[in-house]
Amino acid sequence: MLKEFRDFAMRGNVVDLAVGVVIGAAFGAIVNSLVGDVIMPIIGAVTGGLDFSNYFTPLSAKVTASNLVDAKKQGAVLAWGNFLTLLLNFVIIAFVLFLAIRAMNQFKRKDSVEPAAPPKPTREEELLVEIRDLLKQRA
Repeated sequence: MLKEFRDFAMRGNVVDLAVGVVIGAAFGAIVNSLVGDVIMPIIGAVTGGLDFSNYFTPLSAKVTASNLVDAKKQGAVLAWGNFLTLLLNFVIIAFVLFLAIRAMNQFKRKDSVEPAAPPKPTREEELLVEIRDLLKQRA
């Protein structure tokens, strides 16, 4: 059983998947940093420091707090600002991933070798084509 597990784990697909997961996690951290540390501060500066993550609608009369953390402690709240922030982060991350994959695909296309043109038919093949065409005309 141990040998079967070792054979399974060392298969190319499993190792490729493991490498993909590790690289994906590292790339995810880079993209999250890009969104959180570069793009969102720019959006905040353009909108005058607007931060949606603290916007909420109280669903109970007991909720009197002015920030989301304290409001959640007091009762039920609809944290629509936090949802909006996460949605915006998702859209930005998806767009950045789209651009990265698009660039990689263009890079692959440049590296791919164009297929060679089919070889010119030999004299013998040309004669056989002529014979075939003549036989078709006769029939």
